[in-house]
Amino acid sequence: GAWDMIRAYKDMREANYIGADKYFHARGNYDAAQRGPGGAWAAKVMSDARELWQSDMSGRGAEDTRADQEANEWGRSGGDPNRYRPAGLPSKY
Repeated sequence: GAWDMIRAYKDMREANYIGADKYFHARGNYDAAQRGPGGAWAAKVMSDARELWQSDMSGRGAEDTRADQEANEWGRSGGDPNRYRPAGLPSKY
């Protein structure tokens, strides 16, 4: 599960696509959770740690953190990550 999260993060950085953040959050969590309870656990731990750091250090604010966590939970619960896919994001992602 951890590698799924890392891959989603690397893809997000590579894509560098405005508005795609929530899609990559949902996709990483979805992919990790598909591996079973251990993958879902890894996704939750990594997502929570990232959001804690982001809210404390980056100054992006509580609303962005809340929206990220919504996308994380959506993906972890088996929701289709494409719910958050922005129009025009290259199909390789």
